[in-house]
Amino acid sequence: MKDFFKSFFATVLALMVVGGFALVGFFGLMAVLGSSSRPTVPDRAVLVFNLGTSLTDGERDPEPGELLNEALNGGAGATQALPEIIEALDRAASDSHITALFLTGRLQAAGPAQLRELREAIQRFKTRKPVLAYNLGWSKRDYYLAAGATTVYLNPFGEMEVNGLASEPMFYGDAFKKYGVEVQVTRVGKYKSAVEPFILDRMSEPNREQVQKLLDDLWGEWKDTVARDRKKTPADLQAIADEQGLVEAEDAKRLGLVDRIAPYDEVLDALKKLTGKQAKDKDFPQIALATYAGIPGEAKSGKARVAVVVAEGEIVDGEGKSSQVGGERLSRELRRLRLDDRIKAVVLRVNSPGGSASASELIQREVILTRKVKPLVISMGHLAASGGYWISTYGDRIFAEPTTITGSIGVFGLLPNVKKLANDHGITWDSVQTAKLANPMTLTRPKNDLELNRIQGLVDHIYEQFIAKVADSRKMKKEAVHEIAQGRVWSGQEALKLGLVDELGGLGDALRFAAKMAKAENDFYVVGPEHEPELFKELLRSLGQGKPRKQAQSGPVESLAEAFRAELEHLSALNDPQGVYARMPFELDLK
Repeated sequence: MKDFFKSFFATVLALMVVGGFALVGFFGLMAVLGSSSRPTVPDRAVLVFNLGTSLTDGERDPEPGELLNEALNGGAGATQALPEIIEALDRAASDSHITALFLTGRLQAAGPAQLRELREAIQRFKTRKPVLAYNLGWSKRDYYLAAGATTVYLNPFGEMEVNGLASEPMFYGDAFKKYGVEVQVTRVGKYKSAVEPFILDRMSEPNREQVQKLLDDLWGEWKDTVARDRKKTPADLQAIADEQGLVEAEDAKRLGLVDRIAPYDEVLDALKKLTGKQAKDKDFPQIALATYAGIPGEAKSGKARVAVVVAEGEIVDGEGKSSQVGGERLSRELRRLRLDDRIKAVVLRVNSPGGSASASELIQREVILTRKVKPLVISMGHLAASGGYWISTYGDRIFAEPTTITGSIGVFGLLPNVKKLANDHGITWDSVQTAKLANPMTLTRPKNDLELNRIQGLVDHIYEQFIAKVADSRKMKKEAVHEIAQGRVWSGQEALKLGLVDELGGLGDALRFAAKMAKAENDFYVVGPEHEPELFKELLRSLGQGKPRKQAQSGPVESLAEAFRAELEHLSALNDPQGVYARMPFELDLK
């Protein structure tokens, strides 16, 4: 027994020592991270914008798992908030320490409307200082940003995409039938195509019509913009798209799509020259845009506060994940701003395909209440469709980019069951109930006619409410709204013609208009969401702030797997308590 206690206390002591060292090490690491000197901008530095990131419309508060994955990958897969990038570019344009901007790399994810706002910021920079752009190959998305650069480079071994836009939605209706999963649907609107992947094997004609029109609008914007940048005509670019598609380096130079064919080392020599260095020098002064964005600018000035709230992701019931718009969470944030007398106006930035009808209604109610006490202006990003339009329609003024995807005013219900799949594996259910409609949302059997009729009635009722709300908020007749609704998606430029939005413009335009409404046009500053700092998250975030690893481009098999993962993520977001959704087509992947 004596030896037992000796061993026991020795073990306890050892654990205390190890734990003490671990605590000392942890707080030592935090002290090092916290005391690290703030980055400074070298004199005559090149601002390097590595496009290898995903753009978001606002600063997210990511889950610990996302931060850990980012840290383990050396920062790869990170996201950057578009407003932060734009603010950094505008600040750098007048910063005497910055001599030029260098664009390189490939964007991982960004919508056409986001690209337009970013491109405009790059063009503002170009009016003050040179912009150099280089890539081994230019995709349509990245070239849209770079076409107006002072000098556009292409590697001699590279090629560029000038091949139009395509959308290739995935359908698994036949797969569901094969494996014994049945999906019944209720919907309103002949263009409400979000249900089609679950029940069909191809696009319906109305869906094909709306997608074709949308692609034509987006492709027209791309051609018009690039044509202006390269001093060509849209017809010139259409001919290249029809006849070549992928343009090799020498042809790209001959056609005037790029300014120089050069390997990377020659581009580096050009950057060295801009900073006063010589080709023989090993390096030149530079700073990454992400690092520069983290350096505080001038102190906030102005008396009035204009708050920006971002609704980004699918709209879901409850709190939602950081990548979703939780109805409860966003409503609470709007309520906080409504009751805060220091906030003189609110801009709601919407980048959402919609989702839960109940959650959309919850958010819209707070939009209406906020608008009664202070200006509330809507800024539409890449998507503001279906539920995304539902939460936008009562804004004092709605801004959208020409390439924003909006509308999709329609409603559907999705009613899957696994009866055949279960029965084929020997699983059965029985039921006892006290009323004919006691269990209409069960997954164990198909819905009977009475249940389907009742659910369809609910969907019809919510659609009529949607139409009435749009008519009321946009001062339109219900018949006119119904004609342009039907679940159809529209580009921002078409939505302006139809009266669904008020003005074409980005977040900056919406902020200036909101300040003007608050009578603080020249005397305001912008405030964002409030996040309580979390020690563990800050540690993970710091670990991921090293030099990012270059991300390899996805191959076709990996891209297909990612498409499946995305569809599963969409399905997991279907949590409306009534089973009714205001959402645009699940996946509108532009290629």
